[in-house]
Amino acid sequence: MGNRVSLIHQEGALRSYFPGSEITRRGEDELLWVGEISPTPLSGKYKIKLHYKRREFISVFVLSPKLRLAEGATKLPHVYSTLRQELCLYYPKNNEWNQGMFYVKSLIPWASEWLYHYEIWAGCGKWYGGGIDHEGENEEKERSRNEIKV
Repeated sequence: MGNRVSLIHQEGALRSYFPGSEITRRGEDELLWVGEISPTPLSGKYKIKLHYKRREFISVFVLSPKLRLAEGATKLPHVYSTLRQELCLYYPKNNEWNQGMFYVKSLIPWASEWLYHYEIWAGCGKWYGGGIDHEGENEEKERSRNEIKV
Protein backbone atom coordinates (compact mmCIF):
# COMPACT_ATOMS: atom_id res chain seq x y z
CA MET A 1 0.00 0.00 0.00
CA GLY A 2 1.31 3.43 -0.89
CA ASN A 3 1.09 6.59 1.13
CA ARG A 4 -2.33 8.17 1.22
CA VAL A 5 -2.91 10.87 -1.41
CA SER A 6 -4.28 13.90 0.44
CA LEU A 7 -7.79 14.99 -0.45
CA ILE A 8 -6.56 18.42 -1.52
CA HIS A 9 -4.38 16.69 -4.14
CA GLN A 10 -7.27 14.40 -5.12
CA GLU A 11 -9.43 17.51 -5.54
CA GLY A 12 -6.79 19.23 -7.67
CA ALA A 13 -6.47 16.21 -9.97
CA LEU A 14 -10.27 15.93 -10.27
CA ARG A 15 -10.54 19.65 -11.18
CA SER A 16 -7.77 19.24 -13.75
CA TYR A 17 -9.27 16.15 -15.42
CA PHE A 18 -12.93 17.15 -15.04
CA PRO A 19 -13.13 20.97 -14.97
CA GLY A 20 -16.94 21.05 -15.13
CA SER A 21 -17.53 18.66 -12.26
CA GLU A 22 -18.82 19.37 -8.76
CA ILE A 23 -16.47 18.80 -5.83
CA THR A 24 -17.14 19.20 -2.14
CA ARG A 25 -14.29 18.60 0.28
CA ARG A 26 -14.34 18.78 4.07
CA GLY A 27 -10.65 19.05 4.95
CA GLU A 28 -9.04 15.62 4.88
CA ASP A 29 -12.18 13.86 6.19
CA GLU A 30 -14.53 13.76 3.21
CA LEU A 31 -14.62 14.32 -0.54
CA LEU A 32 -17.64 14.15 -2.81
CA TRP A 33 -17.18 14.33 -6.59
CA VAL A 34 -19.97 14.39 -9.17
CA GLY A 35 -19.03 14.38 -12.83
CA GLU A 36 -19.81 12.93 -16.23
CA ILE A 37 -17.98 10.16 -18.02
CA SER A 38 -18.54 8.34 -21.28
CA PRO A 39 -17.03 4.87 -21.71
CA THR A 40 -16.78 5.06 -25.52
CA PRO A 41 -17.23 7.75 -28.18
CA LEU A 42 -20.54 6.06 -29.11
CA SER A 43 -21.82 5.93 -25.52
CA GLY A 44 -24.02 8.46 -23.87
CA LYS A 45 -22.87 10.40 -20.82
CA TYR A 46 -23.21 8.96 -17.35
CA LYS A 47 -23.35 11.15 -14.27
CA ILE A 48 -21.42 9.46 -11.49
CA LYS A 49 -20.72 10.23 -7.86
CA LEU A 50 -17.59 9.26 -5.98
CA HIS A 51 -17.81 9.59 -2.20
CA TYR A 52 -14.88 9.20 0.18
CA LYS A 53 -15.37 9.53 3.91
CA ARG A 54 -12.54 8.83 6.31
CA ARG A 55 -12.92 5.49 8.14
CA GLU A 56 -15.57 4.34 5.67
CA PHE A 57 -15.56 2.54 2.35
CA ILE A 58 -15.13 4.70 -0.76
CA SER A 59 -18.21 4.40 -2.98
CA VAL A 60 -18.99 5.07 -6.64
CA PHE A 61 -22.57 5.44 -7.86
CA VAL A 62 -24.23 6.02 -11.23
CA LEU A 63 -26.64 8.91 -10.62
CA SER A 64 -28.10 9.05 -14.12
CA PRO A 65 -29.37 7.68 -16.33
CA LYS A 66 -31.08 4.91 -14.41
CA LEU A 67 -29.33 1.74 -15.54
CA ARG A 68 -31.72 -0.69 -17.20
CA LEU A 69 -31.54 -4.41 -16.67
CA ALA A 70 -30.68 -6.88 -19.40
CA GLU A 71 -33.62 -8.96 -20.59
CA GLY A 72 -34.49 -11.54 -17.94
CA ALA A 73 -32.17 -10.06 -15.30
CA THR A 74 -33.40 -9.16 -11.81
CA LYS A 75 -30.34 -7.15 -10.74
CA LEU A 76 -27.30 -5.39 -12.14
CA PRO A 77 -24.08 -7.41 -12.33
CA HIS A 78 -21.13 -6.56 -10.11
CA VAL A 79 -22.73 -3.91 -7.95
CA TYR A 80 -23.06 -3.51 -4.20
CA SER A 81 -26.60 -2.23 -4.69
CA THR A 82 -28.81 -2.39 -7.78
CA LEU A 83 -31.27 0.04 -6.22
CA ARG A 84 -28.62 2.67 -5.46
CA GLN A 85 -26.57 1.78 -8.58
CA GLU A 86 -23.45 1.46 -6.42
CA LEU A 87 -20.71 -0.08 -8.53
CA CYS A 88 -18.26 -2.80 -7.52
CA LEU A 89 -15.00 -1.69 -9.13
CA TYR A 90 -12.42 -3.79 -7.30
CA TYR A 91 -12.14 -6.62 -4.82
CA PRO A 92 -11.05 -5.22 -1.41
CA LYS A 93 -9.54 -8.54 -0.25
CA ASN A 94 -7.08 -8.45 -3.18
CA ASN A 95 -5.85 -4.93 -2.34
CA GLU A 96 -6.50 -3.79 -5.91
CA TRP A 97 -7.09 -0.20 -4.78
CA ASN A 98 -5.50 1.78 -1.98
CA GLN A 99 -5.47 5.37 -0.78
CA GLY A 100 -2.12 5.98 -2.44
CA MET A 101 -3.89 5.95 -5.82
CA PHE A 102 -5.40 9.00 -7.49
CA TYR A 103 -9.13 8.65 -8.21
CA VAL A 104 -8.58 9.99 -11.75
CA LYS A 105 -6.12 7.13 -12.45
CA SER A 106 -8.05 4.32 -10.75
CA LEU A 107 -11.67 4.48 -9.61
CA ILE A 108 -12.98 6.81 -12.33
CA PRO A 109 -11.40 4.91 -15.25
CA TRP A 110 -12.58 1.67 -13.61
CA ALA A 111 -16.11 3.10 -13.46
CA SER A 112 -15.85 3.91 -17.16
CA GLU A 113 -14.68 0.37 -17.89
CA TRP A 114 -17.54 -1.01 -15.75
CA LEU A 115 -20.00 1.08 -17.80
CA TYR A 116 -18.47 -0.21 -21.05
CA HIS A 117 -19.12 -3.79 -19.90
CA TYR A 118 -22.56 -2.79 -18.61
CA GLU A 119 -23.55 -1.51 -22.06
CA ILE A 120 -22.59 -4.86 -23.61
CA TRP A 121 -24.42 -6.75 -20.82
CA ALA A 122 -27.56 -4.60 -21.22
CA GLY A 123 -27.61 -5.46 -24.91
CA CYS A 124 -26.85 -9.19 -24.83
CA GLY A 125 -27.33 -10.33 -21.22
CA LYS A 126 -23.78 -11.66 -20.79
CA TRP A 127 -21.23 -9.98 -18.48
CA TYR A 128 -17.75 -9.87 -20.02
CA GLY A 129 -16.20 -7.63 -17.37
CA GLY A 130 -14.81 -10.36 -15.15
CA GLY A 131 -14.74 -9.89 -11.41
CA ILE A 132 -15.98 -11.83 -8.41
CA ASP A 133 -19.51 -13.23 -8.44
CA HIS A 134 -21.78 -11.41 -6.01
CA GLU A 135 -24.25 -13.17 -3.77
CA GLY A 136 -26.75 -10.32 -3.57
CA GLU A 137 -27.74 -8.09 -0.68
CA ASN A 138 -25.38 -9.79 1.79
CA GLU A 139 -22.52 -8.38 -0.29
CA GLU A 140 -22.91 -4.98 1.37
CA LYS A 141 -22.49 -6.49 4.83
CA GLU A 142 -19.53 -8.55 3.65
CA ARG A 143 -17.88 -5.49 2.15
CA SER A 144 -18.12 -3.48 5.35
CA ARG A 145 -16.72 -6.34 7.41
CA ASN A 146 -13.73 -6.82 5.11
CA GLU A 147 -12.83 -3.18 4.50
CA ILE A 148 -9.90 -1.84 6.48
CA LYS A 149 -10.93 1.32 8.27
CA VAL A 150 -8.56 4.26 7.79
